Amino acid sequence: MNTTRELNFAYKVRHALNESLDHFPANTAEKLVSARKLALSRKKSDAPLRAVISHSLVATKGGFLFGAPMMWAGRLGLVVPLIALVAGLIGIYQFEQQRRITETAEIDADVLSDELPLSAYLDSGFNAYLATRAE
Repeated sequence: MNTTRELNFAYKVRHALNESLDHFPANTAEKLVSARKLALSRKKSDAPLRAVISHSLVATKGGFLFGAPMMWAGRLGLVVPLIALVAGLIGIYQFEQQRRITETAEIDADVLSDELPLSAYLDSGFNAYLATRAE
């Protein structure tokens, strides 16, 4: 978008200079001619566009496994760590759930095996103790 603006500005300047060319002093006209020659000498030559191919593609009869070994190896290199990450996260989640279930079962077994008076269950400190042990 900036190149379009710059190009439009250059056309407007050229048009304004062409309209007032007759009104310029000779000294200014010579300076403009020399500046134009200098600009044209510094102008980059038009170079053909080049395309960069990141990997080679070879048409073979081998198919997927033998035709382009680097393509499937690259995909496999991306998929295997992702699968390992997901499996690790699932394993951690299952381990934490099992640990929590075991702790809760121990607290339940301790509470059910002790002979506590009914007032102990109504005590707010006992409830706080159970809440902290469950977490």
